[in-house]
Amino acid sequence: MMTDPIADLLTRLRNAQTVKHPLVTIPYSKMKEAILKILRQEGFVTDFETVGEGIRKQLAVTLKYTDQGSGVIETMRRVSRPGRRVYLGSDAMKPVRNGLGLAIVSTSKGVMTDQKARSQKLGGEILLNIW
Repeated sequence: MMTDPIADLLTRLRNAQTVKHPLVTIPYSKMKEAILKILRQEGFVTDFETVGEGIRKQLAVTLKYTDQGSGVIETMRRVSRPGRRVYLGSDAMKPVRNGLGLAIVSTSKGVMTDQKARSQKLGGEILLNIW
């Protein structure tokens, strides 16, 4: 039984990038898919697709690397965990790494970046920080 599927997603991405795998598969969930859409839009992963059907559905993520061979993702940190949820209003959200990174926020309007949440004046649960 997995208690924190988002932490599992981050760990799988981090481990695959460390050993320079081009592709990693992750068990499917709607939340993970929403997070990966944002990571693709922001240029942290090349692409992802849903593979399989029903209970065997998975997300196949193509990782992105620099010309020197290092991973594009430098650091990923889980902020809100099952044991300690972190909620912030739009006015309390600060830019991650002075705007070089981003936070992914679960709001009442869906999962989005911190910048988009601040522009729409939405608060929510801070899922993770990435840079």
